Amino acid sequence: MKISIKNVIAGLMVVPLMALSLVAFAPAVSRVGATVCSDGTTVENGAACSQPNGTPNCLFGKDCAFTQVTNAALYVIGAVSVLMLIYGGIRYTISGGNEKDVVAAKNTVLYAIVGIVVALLAFAIVNWVLGVLVNNN
Repeated sequence: MKISIKNVIAGLMVVPLMALSLVAFAPAVSRVGATVCSDGTTVENGAACSQPNGTPNCLFGKDCAFTQVTNAALYVIGAVSVLMLIYGGIRYTISGGNEKDVVAAKNTVLYAIVGIVVALLAFAIVNWVLGVLVNNN
């Protein structure tokens, strides 16, 4: 099966053309006479009309489910890394000069430090991305 460059380029051009044609020929949405939900909001507010009372209306905001779960998981990972750092330090001090135990303790300390760095970077990246993507922070 021989694939030519012309066929690849033609295939890559089809997707944007289809997307543009959908936008160009889509019917305009009228805002006049918008449906009003039972709580007085309009359908323009999105899925808020279908949510029961007391349901949080966000997923990625500052005080929302995804952010809280990821922050809690990253705190736990950071705490475990700190405990492993302490454990590695204790193993190093009680190794008594045994080369095998010293190497194992140094590896524990090294991996604990890597875990702390990864947890801190993950925390910073997740919160930065959510802060950039979500305007309600």
